[in-house]
Amino acid sequence: MSFFSFNLSRSRSLLSRINNTRFLKPNYYLLNSFHQCRSISQGDTFDEKNKIINGSSGYQVNNGPSFMQGIVFWGKPNSPITIEDFYLPKPKAGELLIKTKACGVCHSDLHVIKGELPFPSPCVIGHEITGEVVDHGAHTDPAILKRLPVGSHVVGAFIMPCGSCFYCVKGQEDLCEAFFAYNRAKGTLYDGETRLFLRKSGEPVYMYSMGGLAEYCVVPANALSILPETLPYSESAILGCAVFTAYGAMRHAAEMHAGDSVAVIGIGGVGSSCLQIARAFGASEIIAVDVQDDKLQNAKMLGATHIVNAAKEDAVDKIREITGGMGVDVAVEALGKPQTFLQCTQSVRDGGKAVMIGLAPSNVIGEVDITRLVRRQIKIIGSYGGRARQDLPKLVKLAETGLFNLNAAISRKCKFEEAAKAYQDLDQGNIVGRAVVEIM
Repeated sequence: MSFFSFNLSRSRSLLSRINNTRFLKPNYYLLNSFHQCRSISQGDTFDEKNKIINGSSGYQVNNGPSFMQGIVFWGKPNSPITIEDFYLPKPKAGELLIKTKACGVCHSDLHVIKGELPFPSPCVIGHEITGEVVDHGAHTDPAILKRLPVGSHVVGAFIMPCGSCFYCVKGQEDLCEAFFAYNRAKGTLYDGETRLFLRKSGEPVYMYSMGGLAEYCVVPANALSILPETLPYSESAILGCAVFTAYGAMRHAAEMHAGDSVAVIGIGGVGSSCLQIARAFGASEIIAVDVQDDKLQNAKMLGATHIVNAAKEDAVDKIREITGGMGVDVAVEALGKPQTFLQCTQSVRDGGKAVMIGLAPSNVIGEVDITRLVRRQIKIIGSYGGRARQDLPKLVKLAETGLFNLNAAISRKCKFEEAAKAYQDLDQGNIVGRAVVEIM
């Protein structure tokens, strides 16, 4: 599909002009005459943006680069995503500049690219990252500097909690008010401003989470956890979304216990992570449901005790047959489709929990048998992800001890310039597990 093809000619043309010193006219330098620590907000006019960018001091760290590249979705559904040049993003208080090492290829980004989920544009996609700490924002708490010093290897969660709203104070960081009000609604961080500006024009570009498909990204400290040097950057990127989402579903939404029976409907990157989390939590039966035999065969290696091809047999009937007619204690829906939503609710036993983690295009409606829901105490629970400060270090430990097999979860690694092809293959169902873009 055309919208997955990088506009490489545009990027190469820009790079060739950058290499020509005549292109670097004075008004594109970041001059020292106006040294204000300010980003551009959505309300600024173009002249104001140009003044701020062209009149600011050039931000760089230890004489490193002052520019970087990132992958941009321009806002028109199915339009090409392109590699563009940016000013190096500058962190503010409580934020860190991360040199991105790897970023997972997630279906949530695909929903944005296809126009199925509304999000401000243009934006840098990618929200599942690992990297190295390069710098801290001015006035950052010394405790953060101590916990996440420069040079640290880190992994970032896609839900970036503010730490101080009603829900964060209650420990429900997955419902963080600031994250949804600013990042998901406006494409900014929590001062209402983006950190990303195009090098050529100074125009703002918005951030899907941290905007991880870029050479550098700015991440709030609350969303970061130390990554031991024993864990590789590429494989560990999935801890911040695929594994993070699976853990949130099993630990907080389902409140799963050892001995529970579990069905997972949709064995993609997140669904396959649910299999491994269920195994780590001691599930007695783990039933993987999908329509692709290759994904189901891979599910066996990730902990599935039974597999069901829903294209060849009735998934609900088969799940009930496996469980002696009762249904499972916990069913997880990881696709975001009305049909699988209904299957999920029908697959649980009386008093069981149906956990929905698959995102759907806007305004898609799921159906449920109301009488059975009421009489048989069926619990339907939505779950978006884990809780960064409390869960991300635990996920690192699961990976470090081998209880979660990162290598088995990754089915493809690709280069930065190959990201568009990875999204195309994801859209066509050609990625069995999770693909990861290696950036540096």
